Amino acid sequence: MLRTALTPRFLGLLGLVLVVGVVFVQLGRWQLGVAEGNAQREAVEAARAAKPAALTEVLGPHEPFPGELSSRPVTVTGHYVDGQVLVPDRRLDGRAGSWVVTPFLVDATGGTLPVLRGFVTDPAQAGAPPTGTLTLEGGLAPSESPTDAVTPGPGEIASVDTSVLVNTWSGDLYNAFVFLSAERPATGPQLTKVPTPLAPTGVTWRNAAYAVQWWVFAAFALWLWWRMVREAHERTAAPVVATAGDNGAREHS
Repeated sequence: MLRTALTPRFLGLLGLVLVVGVVFVQLGRWQLGVAEGNAQREAVEAARAAKPAALTEVLGPHEPFPGELSSRPVTVTGHYVDGQVLVPDRRLDGRAGSWVVTPFLVDATGGTLPVLRGFVTDPAQAGAPPTGTLTLEGGLAPSESPTDAVTPGPGEIASVDTSVLVNTWSGDLYNAFVFLSAERPATGPQLTKVPTPLAPTGVTWRNAAYAVQWWVFAAFALWLWWRMVREAHERTAAPVVATAGDNGAREHS
């Protein structure tokens, strides 16, 4: 069958099939990108449309963090307390710097909530947090994982890891932190806000199914070429078998 496949006719047909297959594979990749893009856009729109909920209605101190609360806008009232730390080796808009994370004592529960107040390129820019009673608005995020990629210096932590902060700050700690977006009343210099990251969005299944269809078409085109080669080989081999049978019959006669 290899000899049949290597004939000019089938080699030319194979080249055409490969070109078509590459086109189909690229179309599948494009559809998959559309699927991911649609899911991302829907997640952004949903996050922007969500009405902020009071933190006390969705999460309490020490409670496990439900995955569906990722990126959820919340509001909380209380005041900042001592214990501000920096999280180095962070980037924002192509700039290297640090996150400024400050403990916030929640009036309604007495729990301590880590608040990511903003981003600074120089630790000296962090400054002291505002004083007095404040109402914060921002997006919730789960505690970050521990990391050895960063060696923190004095007043720094490697990541926003509540298992580390619980040994640093007093009181009942929330198993979450807030990406601050607004502070009322807004007093004093404001740090550069860090946008709340979106939770994993996956894909939209309709477009993902289209992607799979294109890849199936590519595989089918290659299978169809192989089927044509096999049938052509069987047609050329059949007369040889018949001739051999005739010769054997004549010898017996």
